[in-house]
Amino acid sequence: MYLTQGLHRALQRCPDKTALTHVAATGTRRHTHAQLMKGVALHAAALAKRGIGRGDRVALLAPNSDALVRAILACWWLGAVACPLNIRWSTPELAHALQDSEAALLLVDEALAALAPSSGPALVRLSALEEEGARLEPPADTRTGGDALAAILYTGGTTGRSKGVMLSHANFWTASIARAAELNNAPDSVSLLVAPLFHVAGLGRLVGQLIAGGHCVTMAQFRPAAVIEAIAEHRIGDIIVVPSMLQSLLDDPAFTPERVQSLARIAFGAAPMPPDLLDRALAAWPDAEFFQAYGLTETAGAVCINLPANHRPEARALGLLNSVGRAGLGAEIIVADESGRELPRGEVGEVLARGPMVMQGYWRNPEATASALREGWLHTGDAGRMLSDGHLFIVDRLKDMIISGGENVYCAEVEAALRSHPRVAQAAVIGVPDARWGEAVHAVVVMVDEAAATADELRAWCRERLAGYKCPRGISFLRELPMSAAGKVLKNALREQVRG
Repeated sequence: MYLTQGLHRALQRCPDKTALTHVAATGTRRHTHAQLMKGVALHAAALAKRGIGRGDRVALLAPNSDALVRAILACWWLGAVACPLNIRWSTPELAHALQDSEAALLLVDEALAALAPSSGPALVRLSALEEEGARLEPPADTRTGGDALAAILYTGGTTGRSKGVMLSHANFWTASIARAAELNNAPDSVSLLVAPLFHVAGLGRLVGQLIAGGHCVTMAQFRPAAVIEAIAEHRIGDIIVVPSMLQSLLDDPAFTPERVQSLARIAFGAAPMPPDLLDRALAAWPDAEFFQAYGLTETAGAVCINLPANHRPEARALGLLNSVGRAGLGAEIIVADESGRELPRGEVGEVLARGPMVMQGYWRNPEATASALREGWLHTGDAGRMLSDGHLFIVDRLKDMIISGGENVYCAEVEAALRSHPRVAQAAVIGVPDARWGEAVHAVVVMVDEAAATADELRAWCRERLAGYKCPRGISFLRELPMSAAGKVLKNALREQVRG
């Protein structure tokens, strides 16, 4: 279980088949499996000359590209630890991650070099690696794997300092194999990597394609018209999106169903899928498989999958559309009380997970590790409930739950009610301090158009669908919600805006 194994297998089986394509405004670059292997070895030679070896942390600051893929693989070739960093972070946030990881080197895209902290590890431009490596003798692949550390992925940092999640080769390998066992990952598959590689969804999908010997297409950022063009030109077969990305594709003037029919599999997660949006997507891709994946950075990928059968119109009566599915292969999932004891089915508690895909811990943070990993279980921080047949429903993040007048209010439920309004495009719900109730429910809404509905109309809409204590006492309107690179609403930013 070493993450460069797929390179060697693909070189033996299909050296001249396309392995990696990068799509950019300036043109398209293609690499066969043989060319990818050579490029990785050259990158590894350049890193080795700079003293990088087994266990060294190498930070990477770059948007998705073929150069970034080769650099990550070169780290694994040498037994080093890849630390891809969020390209949307500020310089102080980057400085924290660099200092925390004790990175020996920072590999940076030319366009992002100005973000690099003035003090920190040596800075090397990604574009220089291959040129340097071409003058050197490529080192042999160390074939480092198993429990050896493969990556440190930093959490979003929405509730304080980011934590470095320690993921081993075995963590990534088992998460990818478990997914492939439930949803066949064919070697002729073409996967669009538009989810950033500093996020587990993007990096995990890359690993899955490497293991299978499939074809990856990278894009630096999600731009609907460019994604539609890439799907059409490169016959993309699968993609990972958040619901807002799917909506952007369907709403784009460049969208026509005929141009995107190669998409056979659409995975989504990070946020609930509105039923009306899923209906639009099913109409556009009548033959595609839609499935929801639930996982965390700490699990190296999905630990639950809601299979495609539960997303077809004829399956709606089963009531499983909003489930995140059942425990995936190799994973155990329970819903537990505060002491870690499993609750009766149907009761709401914290979702706990365990299995070989669960992280080793948080880098240099034993307190946070001890809090998250207890008696073999990962405490996810998500509130959920489980049906008798094992289907899991995520109710909310525990930290986002609002306690108003002694009653628990789950933000996701209120958000779903608001999103069901035909003129609401997006909604996020937060708790704000209230002298009488302790916390009050506050909604932040993005409308389809500015004059679509008033706050009173939206409150009345909610009262028809929710208990009174769950209905928003305050409603703010924004043109757009602040989002993380992973497609999640930054609720801390909303709380700061609302509280002034």
